[in-house]
Amino acid sequence: MFTGKVAVVTGGSRGIGLAIARALLQRGARVAITATSDATLRTGAAELEKVSAAGAVLPIRADVRRYEQVEQAIEAAARHFGGLDVLVNNAGVGLFRPVADMTVDEWHRVIDTNLTGVFYGCRAVLPHLRSRGGGWIINISSLAGTNAFPDAAAYCASKAALNAFSEALMPEVRHDRVRVAYVMPGSVRTDFTHPTSGPDDWKLAPGDVAQVVADLIAHPSRSLPSRVEIRPSQPPGKKR
Repeated sequence: MFTGKVAVVTGGSRGIGLAIARALLQRGARVAITATSDATLRTGAAELEKVSAAGAVLPIRADVRRYEQVEQAIEAAARHFGGLDVLVNNAGVGLFRPVADMTVDEWHRVIDTNLTGVFYGCRAVLPHLRSRGGGWIINISSLAGTNAFPDAAAYCASKAALNAFSEALMPEVRHDRVRVAYVMPGSVRTDFTHPTSGPDDWKLAPGDVAQVVADLIAHPSRSLPSRVEIRPSQPPGKKR
């Protein structure tokens, strides 16, 4: 389905990002993944290579908080694969603290990763998508962007701003045939999410979010589903 398409997935070595990269590879795309750790890059790339054609996976070490690293990663992927069609801005961080206890450095780590890193990725990739005649930018947000909760002011603010950024970018580039969408998952079963007590089998699986991303890319070019909310169908709570 995606044969010939090339994607970059930031934060693609584990969790939701790894699931997205796997889903795109299984549909025939070639994928570059980024991460800040050489160890997780090696592990993630090795796992992805099991489900992909030879040479279809390109691991790149890059910190999305550093524009020069993001730009170099985008350029490396385009050069290696001969172009780019899709950017999935998935890299994110969640530090859950009361505002009074959060350090300035922690605030910047959340905002610079979850928001500024997305701007860096979009700015770097747009010339490549335009030269390709169009493509997709998909930003992984969160229901926390519209449903704020205590001890998550930085995280909720970063995702609310990401939603607004995506909404503004979408009409800027739609006539270049670049489609922009953002996906807002609820609770996902990864080591990233806000800790909860008790069983977590009610949460979304990373593959559920990956399926949404793949389905977006598969939409006919005449359509633009620009915002998708996905939540657990049976969360804990009162049963009738």
